[in-house]
Amino acid sequence: MTQVITRDIRKLRSEFHKVRNTTSFIFEPISVEDAVMQSDPFGSTPNWHIAHVTWFFQKILEKYEHDIEGNSINTDYLNSYYQRYSKILPKTDRGKFPRPKVSETLKYRSLIEEMFLKFLDNIEKNNSLTRNLAYDIELANQHEMQHQELLVYDLQHYFQRFDDPHDNYEPKITKSTNSMTDNPHIDQGMVKVTGGLYELGFSGDGFCYDNEIPEHKAYLNPYEIDKYPITNKEFINFIHAGGYQDYKFWLSDGWDLVRENEWKAPLYWQKIDGEWYKKDFRGLNKVFPNEPVTNVSYYEADAYSKWTGKRLPTEAEWEKAASWDDDLKRKTTYPWGDDLPSDLAANLLESLRWAPSPIGSYPQGKSHYGCHQMIGDIWEWTSSEYVLYPGFRSKFLEYTDKWAINQKVLRGGSFATPRTQIRNSYRNYFKPHERIPFSGFRCARDLL
Repeated sequence: MTQVITRDIRKLRSEFHKVRNTTSFIFEPISVEDAVMQSDPFGSTPNWHIAHVTWFFQKILEKYEHDIEGNSINTDYLNSYYQRYSKILPKTDRGKFPRPKVSETLKYRSLIEEMFLKFLDNIEKNNSLTRNLAYDIELANQHEMQHQELLVYDLQHYFQRFDDPHDNYEPKITKSTNSMTDNPHIDQGMVKVTGGLYELGFSGDGFCYDNEIPEHKAYLNPYEIDKYPITNKEFINFIHAGGYQDYKFWLSDGWDLVRENEWKAPLYWQKIDGEWYKKDFRGLNKVFPNEPVTNVSYYEADAYSKWTGKRLPTEAEWEKAASWDDDLKRKTTYPWGDDLPSDLAANLLESLRWAPSPIGSYPQGKSHYGCHQMIGDIWEWTSSEYVLYPGFRSKFLEYTDKWAINQKVLRGGSFATPRTQIRNSYRNYFKPHERIPFSGFRCARDLL
């Protein structure tokens, strides 16, 4: 196997520390009682998240023949869906199985963390970092970043159920979104994007998931795409125009959900004295008009697009529009560069805003074609089915490939996505009915 230069192990160790500290930062304000509750089958308990990501690092240690000494907890139920590993606790039952206890989880986390750091020390000492091993370590770090965002989803869903507006998850540090730019006169038009062949997928030298490669050509017709994500104010116009009462705008499955679940607005919205309110990490407030709409399903995004006479972009159209280099060669790295703090160019987890920012807040993050806020704030639904790219070869026995059925692709990340997790080529995927992810959208249309 090819050896990797020693400084890479130091980078991996630094990332390991950062990832673990960030997870602890999110988890610390949660009480023991709240840590074992599961509010929806979509999610998991905070306690399970903490134990599961630790179990993932344990599996890396075991893969490279490290015995786990001193662990006394039952890890059978920390598996999520890997059929090759022991038992699987069904996702719907995780809230019914508050084990390991929270105190045991934290001890387990500390134990594996100490062992993993010694593992990294030995790799550096023996100069034994191979490319495969480096990828596995980075995968474990990236996997925990994914669960940081999932944990934030679950906290939002759990705490919004309580009637008391002050009964809320309170992160240790919050930067108010009210201080962000809120320009009601901002130009919310569309930008033109040229057609032709486009190289879709990851093209960098760093980490990516196997579903982002191989890079391949896609032919695009010329199109227009919104400069900004659709805002709450725009979506309210759809609601008031009877969008949730008119079947003509809805796909059949979506219309069934609207009627069965009595959807009348995005998730977490409620009408009080004739005005729309939302309870989120900032408490119960009137809906902020110029924030990107979030917590909408694919069906709602598609219905709104049809109502406007537009459509949702494909993932290839989205990725090209999000590129910021004239020759499109830098499409899979940060648009703002490593020297510019992410909270000056995109609203990601490190911004600590815990909500979408008003449109127009990040002019430094504008793409080459003139699109804003394509990275951060909200995941954006595309019209593309989640399928594997031509020539796909999995790096694993089971990972991203097993989910390539009945799901839609989302792009761009959200305010809960860690900075080092996201890139233009990152492919998220959810079922079209799901509303708990921080998902919104922008519209596109063909240029004839």
